[in-house]
Amino acid sequence: MRAPVTVEKIHRFMERLGRAVRGEGRVYFTGGVSALLTGWRETTVDIDVHPEPEPAGFFEALPELKESLDVNVELAAPFHFIPALQGWRERSPFIQRHGRIDFFHCDFYSQALGKLERGHARDFLDVEQMTARGLVVPAELARHFDGVKPLLIRYPAVDADAFARRVTKYMEGHA
Repeated sequence: MRAPVTVEKIHRFMERLGRAVRGEGRVYFTGGVSALLTGWRETTVDIDVHPEPEPAGFFEALPELKESLDVNVELAAPFHFIPALQGWRERSPFIQRHGRIDFFHCDFYSQALGKLERGHARDFLDVEQMTARGLVVPAELARHFDGVKPLLIRYPAVDADAFARRVTKYMEGHA
């Protein structure tokens, strides 16, 4: 079991990864990392990353970073579990640049829908925090859900009806 991830560890991860890679690229953070960096959590269990485009040396750097920082690193992004939202890259807020890597939060609408699809109690709290901080506007979230609803057929692990009910429940609390 690794130690909890803190904001300090995330910054060290970015700095060291930026020094370790040999090429240009982007890294998108999601989940707990976004929660820590925007201030509604103090720790998380892992660093969820999505490299796109993958900087040369990215995967080679991860084992050493995991050990030296005592962190779990997972390849995860909302669109690994639900359809990618149109325009997600353009809505992904820039965090900072280290070396040849630009770091971003993955689009908060994608994160919110991914959390509503999963449906854990903590996920609902995270979506509430995104809304309270103005990172997600409920009407826009509903519009994005409507846009991906026809694509859910390509995600057999997703119960589309249950997902729709969770989005509806969220919307009812923000009418």
